[in-house]
Amino acid sequence: MPVSTKGTLNVEGHELTITNPSKLLWPEIGITKADYIAKLTELAPYLLRYCRDRHLTTIRFPNGYDQKSFYQKNAPNPVPDFVKLAPLDGIDYVNLDSMSTLLWLGNLASLEFHPSFHRIGETLPVEWLIDIDPTLEEEPRIMEAAHIIGEVLDSLRIQSIPKTSGATGVQIYIPIQHGYTFEQLRKIGYFIAAYVVKRYPNLFTIERFKKNRGDKIYIDYLQHWYGKTLSAPYTPRARKDAPISTPLLWKEVELRPSPREFNLLTVLDRLRTYGDLIERVPPQNLDAILNQLN
Repeated sequence: MPVSTKGTLNVEGHELTITNPSKLLWPEIGITKADYIAKLTELAPYLLRYCRDRHLTTIRFPNGYDQKSFYQKNAPNPVPDFVKLAPLDGIDYVNLDSMSTLLWLGNLASLEFHPSFHRIGETLPVEWLIDIDPTLEEEPRIMEAAHIIGEVLDSLRIQSIPKTSGATGVQIYIPIQHGYTFEQLRKIGYFIAAYVVKRYPNLFTIERFKKNRGDKIYIDYLQHWYGKTLSAPYTPRARKDAPISTPLLWKEVELRPSPREFNLLTVLDRLRTYGDLIERVPPQNLDAILNQLN
């Protein structure tokens, strides 16, 4: 796309105007809006899988990742004809169900995509996530912490996939059979969190107030709830180096990689090599652990 104040793309039969295509969104690594939209085009098959038919919150950074931002829940006006809305509780959320809608949001400098845990028109969770959130900005133990949680899940015969949050944390993603409630998943989450806090008291905490956590890693089993969101698999994040929320192999976690290794410049080669790692894990049956906890 030539350097200009506007450009146009034809996507799925719709003409999209791209404003300020040469604007730098990640200036240190030279990613312009045009570059970003090109990357979103390639990420679309993966990102859409986890945003489609959900209530979407985006975070917009009109002048780049390190400048002023704002959360967008209500769809911004005007809304193109091809964008589907998903009203809930008085808010007109966007249903991110197409490449056209994704690139429209990309043009609005939506750098982060945070979908609901439930589908439009439903109240049950689609999947289960445990959020592992470091208190320290630089936390070399984060992969060790994720590995411990993974081993506990494995001991319960629950298969899972770790993914970088794209920021400083790691989230454990568990595909689940349909029908479990948020309350049931929270009960299991609390059980696992309390167990590892007791076993590794110098590493983990379930203290909700950050000021009281010291240097411990917070197991946020509460975030997975109706009406809340987490970063979607494969969403970019508005941080230095353009990180991406990236699913990992457990053997990679054992090598203690830095979350910064997984970013907008590296993720597409990775996807060509591995595909979507989450798809490798079948939906999990949690009846056995729930029966033990009841």
